[in-house]
Amino acid sequence: MGFFDKLGGEFIDIIEWLDNSNDKMVHRFERYGNEIKNGAQLTVRETQVAIFVNEGKVADVFQPGRYVLETQNLPVLSTLQGWKYGFSSPFKAEVYFVNTKRFTDFKWGTKNPIMLRDLEFGPIRLRAFGSYCLKVSDASVFLKEIVGTDGDFNSDEISSQLRNIVVSRFSDALGESKIPALDLAANYDELGEFITNKISPEFQEYGLELSKLLVENISLPEVVEQALDKRSSMGVLGDLNKYTQFQTANSMEAAANNPGGMAAGGMGMGMGFAMANQMGQSINNQQILTPQAPTQQAVTPPPLTSAVSFFIAVNGAQTGPFDINILSQKVTSGELKRETLVWKEGMAAWTVASEVAELKSLLGKVPPPIPTF
Repeated sequence: MGFFDKLGGEFIDIIEWLDNSNDKMVHRFERYGNEIKNGAQLTVRETQVAIFVNEGKVADVFQPGRYVLETQNLPVLSTLQGWKYGFSSPFKAEVYFVNTKRFTDFKWGTKNPIMLRDLEFGPIRLRAFGSYCLKVSDASVFLKEIVGTDGDFNSDEISSQLRNIVVSRFSDALGESKIPALDLAANYDELGEFITNKISPEFQEYGLELSKLLVENISLPEVVEQALDKRSSMGVLGDLNKYTQFQTANSMEAAANNPGGMAAGGMGMGMGFAMANQMGQSINNQQILTPQAPTQQAVTPPPLTSAVSFFIAVNGAQTGPFDINILSQKVTSGELKRETLVWKEGMAAWTVASEVAELKSLLGKVPPPIPTF
């Protein structure tokens, strides 16, 4: 640096900072030897705070406005300097401009999935990300705790530390909330507000104010999302049997309208048989699952078992079939008599029991009715 450059930079008349960036939070005003001329002008614009540092200590803080740097405007610095002959000579001090505007679009997100226990899915892993806004609320604290002697401090120099705080507190809050995974999207605003209130005191320790935290997305692993999509698709389709029949009918119509010759005709016939088979199976399943109402007397008796069985008429109603052992008990109980009508496979009509050869041995134990005179 030449003599004239030194001389020109030694006495500073105007102190100001024009910020052309979007991410600079602190700027140190540079000048030769840190010497400021008595009566110099200080311009602090909106969203700025000027801090004078003398011998490593914060001396005076200036809010937005235009100042003439004289003794009455620098009470703390004047006390620290302790001039014996007034305040007419240049003085030394470092000037830091702190940007107090709102910094938006700070990003946060989980590096690793958050392990949680969900009531519906069981153990799951969730990823989350979002954004937040902050501003410098206490310039002196921010300068002491974070910036130090950094002459140009950008927002990305603190974003990693703040992101770690947000992710840690968010993971803890999400685990304690016990909100089902499928209901998280309906609680993004509530989660964001809760996290904002929870970690605001930690930001204040750095001289920062957390004004807004947004939860943009909470997602499941890709494999789980694919399984969930399949489950949702099944719910949308509803009855799969009806859906299959509908698809088969559409295929038949398309095949019939396709002038592809015998190949297309054969394909259409094959689809028709497949549809008929599916419909037949569906009807059979419905018949099996649908209970039949009981009737007083079947049109045709049920098929024979391996042993000889007889149906007997009791009070005009068909009962049975009964094998020989059961019929013997009914003879003893008086339910089966000589005049009781019976029927078995191969008989042309119902016949009284006394005329059936197989039952004569059973009825022989019972005396005939007493004749009347």
